[in-house]
Amino acid sequence: MLDTMRQARSITLKIVNDLGLHARSAAKLAKLAAEAKGGVWIMKNGNTADATSLLDILTLACPKGTEITVSIDDHKDLDTLEHIAALIRSGFGE
Repeated sequence: MLDTMRQARSITLKIVNDLGLHARSAAKLAKLAAEAKGGVWIMKNGNTADATSLLDILTLACPKGTEITVSIDDHKDLDTLEHIAALIRSGFGE
């Protein structure tokens, strides 16, 4: 999977936790995104949010089952993208 991300610099994921992408889970995601050297973005239905901004993330309104795409500007942030993908797949540890 990392090879796919290395080429695309983005990954589409489904929100799996029952509460969706709420304040606590968005804060975890924003904290990881803040470690990136370049921009990290979340896209849903044509809307884009800065993944380092809790408020931006929450405005996307992502309940359980929502598909989002997470992308990075800099290929040096592939580890950050992988960690964010793992966090989302795990249901944010909830």
